[in-house]
Amino acid sequence: MASLTTTAPLAAIGEHVELFTVLDTPPTVLIVDGTELNRRVVKATLSSIAPRFLEARRPSEAFEILRSERVDLVICDMFLPELNGMEFCRKLKSERATQLLPVLMLTSVQGSEHEVDGLTSGADEYLLQPAHPNVLRARVQSMLRHKAALDSLDEVESILFTLAQAVEERDKCTSDHCRRLSYFSVELGIRLGLGRNDLLALHRGGYLHDIGKIGIPDSILNKKGELTAEEWHVMRSHVTRGEEICRPMKSLEAVLPVIRHHHEKWDGTGYPDNLRGGQIPLLARILQIADVFDALTSERPYKRAQSASDACRMLEDEVGRGWRDPELVPVFVRMIEGESDEARMSSGLRAMARSLNHH
Repeated sequence: MASLTTTAPLAAIGEHVELFTVLDTPPTVLIVDGTELNRRVVKATLSSIAPRFLEARRPSEAFEILRSERVDLVICDMFLPELNGMEFCRKLKSERATQLLPVLMLTSVQGSEHEVDGLTSGADEYLLQPAHPNVLRARVQSMLRHKAALDSLDEVESILFTLAQAVEERDKCTSDHCRRLSYFSVELGIRLGLGRNDLLALHRGGYLHDIGKIGIPDSILNKKGELTAEEWHVMRSHVTRGEEICRPMKSLEAVLPVIRHHHEKWDGTGYPDNLRGGQIPLLARILQIADVFDALTSERPYKRAQSASDACRMLEDEVGRGWRDPELVPVFVRMIEGESDEARMSSGLRAMARSLNHH
């Protein structure tokens, strides 16, 4: 496989996400209003935008539609059957599948208190009716552009994870390394009582920590002998390259310290910043322990795979040398040795699935 030597095109993906649009699929607008005339007026006003319209008379119908249809924008009246518009909006924003779905709330009732209530319920925009047609069209177009940008971020993130797996496949010796690293890191995070956001960052970090190696030449990445000083300098650059690739993605902000600092050492002799002790971000310390353990227990052309027990002894030895966190390693060792492999994987994966909530 030919090696890539620059990260600039990858960084540009994040810088220009606003240019990503789904050109072959018209946007879909769901109108939720108990009055048919109101729905007809909204559709007629927005016909020039040429979206695909779906209609619901009440919230229960709207949720049924949302379970089966891809929707880009919800336009709802403040006063609805079953639930009022604010209750409907709160419920919509509380569910993971629809929490990022933009909502435009319409009402014919004047008063700033109603606008405040509408916006605090989670509506992204609030518009008093009858609105000028140009104003309604402008609001809807703006919200649809924002939704397209969010969708593009998801697409770019998927591209990054695909690239990370491509990096792994360049080295046959590291097959499935990212999945195992993600598992061990999240499992340790669960035992430490970390919150969902940290667990999600560990999960993502397991896959993205070495993405910067996409820019390392194969002659260095797969060299069988020892690397020269110059080659080591290039190899070590993968952590900063990886950070540069992922930095434009706001959703990966919590993963950046993991990518940059997973090769730091407790005594300050690691890279790239020679951080020492507690200066090293906690999530990076967690992932590096899992990374070392997986490397020790994996077979390489130049070594046999060690047993889990021997790998744990090696980690404890590295604590003695001042390389690893002296508090985290004992927790990791207890995690590995406290249960059988089968039991650990079963309980750990269930816990990870619950914590990550269908990432």
